[in-house]
Amino acid sequence: MITLEGKSVYGGIAIGKIAFYKRDEITIKRCHVKDTDQEVKRFEEARAKASLELQELHDKAMEDVGEANAMIFEIHQMMLEDLDYVESVVNIITTQEVNAEYAIGTTADNFAAMFQAMDDAYMQGRAADVRDVSERLLHVLCESQGSPMSIDGPVIIAADDLVPSETVQLDKEKVLSFVTMYGSSNSHTAILARTMNIPAVIGAGEGLRPEYDGRTAVVDGFEGKIYIEPDAQTMERMKKRQQEDMAQKELLQQLKGKDNITAGGQKIDVYANIGNMADVGAVLKNDAGGIGLFRSEFLYLESSTYPTEEQQFGVYKTVAENMAGRKVIIRTLDIGADKQAEYFGLDKEENPALGYRAIRICLTQTDIFKTQLRALYRASAFGQIAIMFPMIISVAEVKKIKEIIEEVKAELREEGISFREDVEIGIMIETPAAVMVSRELAKEVDFFSVGTNDLTQYTLAIDRQNEKLDEFYDAHHPAVLAMIRMAAESAHAEGRWIGICGELASDLALTGTFLSMGIDELSVSPGMVLPLRKKIRES
Repeated sequence: MITLEGKSVYGGIAIGKIAFYKRDEITIKRCHVKDTDQEVKRFEEARAKASLELQELHDKAMEDVGEANAMIFEIHQMMLEDLDYVESVVNIITTQEVNAEYAIGTTADNFAAMFQAMDDAYMQGRAADVRDVSERLLHVLCESQGSPMSIDGPVIIAADDLVPSETVQLDKEKVLSFVTMYGSSNSHTAILARTMNIPAVIGAGEGLRPEYDGRTAVVDGFEGKIYIEPDAQTMERMKKRQQEDMAQKELLQQLKGKDNITAGGQKIDVYANIGNMADVGAVLKNDAGGIGLFRSEFLYLESSTYPTEEQQFGVYKTVAENMAGRKVIIRTLDIGADKQAEYFGLDKEENPALGYRAIRICLTQTDIFKTQLRALYRASAFGQIAIMFPMIISVAEVKKIKEIIEEVKAELREEGISFREDVEIGIMIETPAAVMVSRELAKEVDFFSVGTNDLTQYTLAIDRQNEKLDEFYDAHHPAVLAMIRMAAESAHAEGRWIGICGELASDLALTGTFLSMGIDELSVSPGMVLPLRKKIRES
């Protein structure tokens, strides 16, 4: 038996044969060309054809994995138009007098290396995108269709990594699991696995070899392990865990449609956290009461430039409509700290977690803020949207936000655009400052939502990104719980409701504690909705 370890991106157990992903290999040769103008023309014609192919993939992805995940192909089309990329290819052709294939391959290597060297995980993930786009161009130039691998399934798909165009073209009905040598939790493979609700392990390293093709394996998505040719004892243990997992899911499905009421009669709302439209299906599947946190920053992180009002409006409107009257709480832009988008041009900071981020960007770059608010208020006409603002530390900030909101509403009225006047507005409680002035803040807003990740970080003065401090990081610290209790008391004193949308909301060991505090709503990942509801009913 061979045991490999990687990073889990979706839990569950998969048992089956490994099918190593086979792709058409293109050998790139450097050839001297006399007519560089003709070679540039070949490149331009390949770009045009590749763009059409990407549009077809976008349309297919829309049907398979939803609009948010299909956006990757729009990004790939934009990469084809990227001046830096195009100029690099053209420059290599003309100055070195070489063929387009060589120029594209060289540019792809250079750009991928540049992205891979960046500190930001999201930007590192773009290395795979530039390779994907370049491979498509090469297939067009070599007149290869690059057809998807046929699968005699169901199988465990193994690969070095999978690019978006490969995952979209796979026959999803025949995929038991994904395992890759490389990749990140932001990769399209990881996103697709979560969308499909199948076990997936990434980053298993070079121990995951092509010669394992056809061998029996078990993927443990809970532990992030892959067992190749498992022994009898391991197979029995994994089958038992698979059966337990399936039984648990079946049991939890029985909770659908029932209220979240404790044995003592206390009621609490259970909502779900999402990052994009593709997650809405999982929210509805798990019967969440609403969306307690829509991380709108992913619209910015998944784009190479500022998302327009129309792009944002389209996303917010679709989510609101799909939730069919259930509450959708959208957090405004929370860029900064560990979430960087290069086009924002944010300066490097000594303490980014304490720096220029979230509401501080919005209140100093109001054109960006107003674009988002216009999109949100326009979308409010199509469902029960609520808006909340991150990283608040003062009443003055909230008053400034409300002034900008009134400006936006006045503009929309003047333009004759419909919106709801009574949109709930709330704030994230994630700084000790917000807790200490929470009574005053509660007079200004409709609700609080506690971001326990940052609140813990700032209360304990511990960088949650620093692995060396893991032994000191205590999310159950009495000071953190006291902060949450104080915020709850302030909210209720002013007749406001309070929820928790941070990681602690899904900590079942604290469910009873939060109920005793009178927390009104808990928002967790879609997969944790039913386990949390079960815990509440048993409390």
